[in-house]
Amino acid sequence: MSQSRPIIAVIGAGQCESSIYQLALEVGEEIAKRGAILVCGGLGGVMEAAAKGASMADGITVGILPGPSCNSANPYIRIPVATDMGQARNVIIAHTADGLVAVSGGAGTLSEIGHGLKIGKPIVGLKTIPNLQGVHYAETAQEAVARIFELI
Repeated sequence: MSQSRPIIAVIGAGQCESSIYQLALEVGEEIAKRGAILVCGGLGGVMEAAAKGASMADGITVGILPGPSCNSANPYIRIPVATDMGQARNVIIAHTADGLVAVSGGAGTLSEIGHGLKIGKPIVGLKTIPNLQGVHYAETAQEAVARIFELI
């Protein structure tokens, strides 16, 4: 970690059911309470929930957006970054973060996990793709955030 505040990515599906939304909200809130900066893909679902949770705890949120406009960011992103790179932005998210927390998700999340693992970033999974070598799994939002802070 080179900066004074850790940067934690929350990655997950752009659409999710309410129980996953609540879980991601709790992860975002816990990250902000610990003084870290939250980075995510900046759109809906898990990304929105995590950013909302961080905002509720007065945290800083950064959205690395797939499109050409900052206007596509969810309302809880304080710092939108328009990349116009589509899914290639997943590489930027993985490189930006000191550690990643994966909440649920599918192929896009798997891509971010893969990039993170390839470059040696710690990753904690929460109700996400099971049995991935190198991913540390947690059962609750609090456990996931505590674990990522232990690993960074």
